[in-house]
Amino acid sequence: MKIILVGASGDVGRAAYSELSKRHDIVRAGRSTGDVSVDIGDRQSIGAMYDAVGTFDAVVSTAGNVHFAPLAEYTEATFRVGLDNKVMGQINLVLEGLKRISDHGSFTLTSGVLDRDPVVSGTSAATANGALAGFVTGAAIEQQRGIRINVVSPGLLEASEARYGAFFPGHERVSSEKVGRAFAKCVEGAVTGQVVTVG
Repeated sequence: MKIILVGASGDVGRAAYSELSKRHDIVRAGRSTGDVSVDIGDRQSIGAMYDAVGTFDAVVSTAGNVHFAPLAEYTEATFRVGLDNKVMGQINLVLEGLKRISDHGSFTLTSGVLDRDPVVSGTSAATANGALAGFVTGAAIEQQRGIRINVVSPGLLEASEARYGAFFPGHERVSSEKVGRAFAKCVEGAVTGQVVTVG
């Protein structure tokens, strides 16, 4: 399969690439690195990415920013970082990709652990993750041409411990290999409308 991997340079993106590249042709996409450029916060940029890639069989998104802060310190603007980027950015990858993806293709998005196991200062991330779960559940029943859609919801990766571990006291860390297999399940398997949790 020809798979577009958005956010390939991040820890989750590298985990997905390590597993999927064993068997598939991966087109890596990112804001500043990769085979093709894309800013998921800009729907026109998403369309331009798809035009540049041409035909494809699957999209895996491991991209999306959120703002971490104590709840009392959020403003509408800082809270919207997660909604506009992580949520709508990934939703727009689907909306723009639906008319271009091959029959029986798939979209796999990425959320995270915080909507089911919250931490202090992570309310924006928890909200974004919950929204993505709702999106794939609803969108799955409206897909045509055999297209599938899922979201992988990983815990904190062992590879991310040094940078983000202080935000996740007591949380189980998950291996990159386990996360990579979750993406393989979504891309190569038959599930749809699912939140595939890891950790």
